[in-house]
Amino acid sequence: MKDNIIFTSYKLGKIDLKNRVVMAPMTRSRAIGNVPNELMAEYYTQRSGAGLIITEGTSPSPNGLGYARIPGIFNPAQIEGWKKITSAVHKNGSRIFVQIMHTGRISHSLSLPDGARVLAPSAVQPAGQTWTDQKQMQDFPIPEAMSSKDIASTKNEFINASRNAIEAGFDGVELHSANGYLLEQFLSPVSNTRTDDYGGSIENRCRFVLEVAAEVAAAIGKEKTGIRLSPFGVASDMPHYPEIDATYKYLAEHLNKLGIAYIHLVDHSAMGSPEVPLELKKQIRNIFKNTLILSGGYEPERAETDLTNGLGDLVAFGRPFINNPDLVERFRNNHPLSKDLDFNLFYSPGEKGYTDYPEYKQVSL
Repeated sequence: MKDNIIFTSYKLGKIDLKNRVVMAPMTRSRAIGNVPNELMAEYYTQRSGAGLIITEGTSPSPNGLGYARIPGIFNPAQIEGWKKITSAVHKNGSRIFVQIMHTGRISHSLSLPDGARVLAPSAVQPAGQTWTDQKQMQDFPIPEAMSSKDIASTKNEFINASRNAIEAGFDGVELHSANGYLLEQFLSPVSNTRTDDYGGSIENRCRFVLEVAAEVAAAIGKEKTGIRLSPFGVASDMPHYPEIDATYKYLAEHLNKLGIAYIHLVDHSAMGSPEVPLELKKQIRNIFKNTLILSGGYEPERAETDLTNGLGDLVAFGRPFINNPDLVERFRNNHPLSKDLDFNLFYSPGEKGYTDYPEYKQVSL
């Protein structure tokens, strides 16, 4: 596969990527005290064969820390912790964006620091449960509906977190508007039942996402701003609604007007969600003129086909990077992928199931 398009360089905004392989964002819950650490630096360094790394979801504020042991980027200790990671990744010739993820209603008070609140567009309780280190699995609570003051302060949290990201050495930020977290919660009429300027019509439901994207782009540069979208995704209790296609076409049109660096389009059908229709992918591709990252159950052959056909510009791989830290080299040399993957260790603290997966070693006969 050495001559395939996936291994060619690519210009993303103003930065050069050594290949078109993206390491997708994956929550791994190793940030003790919500502060990035040396173990995380080792993990990302091991995987810096990717042209672009997008970090695990990282909270812009105490209110967004919905899961146990996820990192933040809102205080000095977190900025210093991330500096070690960005420096190490850059030394290996890779680029790295931080994914800014506010979990919104997908949270629990036990996972939040004192004084933090479970916020959402509306007081709509999500179905399901979440892990807490104190009491294990707990039902999701009914969130607080955000006031106009909460909306303004949360936008400022995204902006400040983005500025902190640049200070920490990141090449840019990805706004997490997928997987049922806060930004996507505003998009859906199921989780957003507001009757003000942020609810009701497609235009109103997209307003918060577009305002956050515009203000982050103004603060750090549009060429350093990306966004992740997951139309038809059902993660975190996000059921289907009739206006999905129209909502995401509207978003693509307005994100294109903003001129941000990329849309990261996720199709979760490999994990059991409805498939994102090919026609919608093509429409977003035609509407949005900058970089389109494709993601969701890819293997090299399909990635090569979709890149060659112009459906996207970069392809993100998630789970294969967990147990194949040298994934790009395995692809390049047609080496087999490891099948040793322990799902029980995805979110546990410590190096086991995190940094202890070996690189490929060819057996000499």
